Amino acid sequence: MKLKMVKLIPVLATVITLAGCAGGPFGGDKVEEEGAPIAEAGTAGAMESGAWSGNPLDDPNSLLSTRVIYFGYDISEIQADYQDVVAAHGSYLAANPEVRVTVEGHADERGSREYNIALGERRANAVKRLLLAQGASERQVTTISYGEERPADIASSETSWASNRRVELAY
Repeated sequence: MKLKMVKLIPVLATVITLAGCAGGPFGGDKVEEEGAPIAEAGTAGAMESGAWSGNPLDDPNSLLSTRVIYFGYDISEIQADYQDVVAAHGSYLAANPEVRVTVEGHADERGSREYNIALGERRANAVKRLLLAQGASERQVTTISYGEERPADIASSETSWASNRRVELAY
């Protein structure tokens, strides 16, 4: 048994070495006949004839590509700037009953931990209510509040606080 293991070690070392080499049979960029890497030659979801051909959630020209809704200080009502975004997500969910989303509420660091958890929950529930009003079903939408625990920006400034007052839609 030990002899078989000793003979196997050089073979494994060769396989690992080849797998790690760029351009080797197991790694590196694959090249098409013209020499362009496949990643540059074309990707799924690209614009074909001016129309998006991939997942609608990834279309950069769609409201669905916006998945972060920002809120004012100590406010849980959806601002007018984001109502169309949330409505578009609600319509998308209504048209795709197999899709699920988690609505994650966040707050900035000001206020107690308990207060910020509650504020994040109010924000998440506000977004959920609008999603449901657009036709999404209860089973498609889950809410969670992280309060101040998962900041988008860890600095302590008005700009960072503004980026932390948000709801994220996680598909």
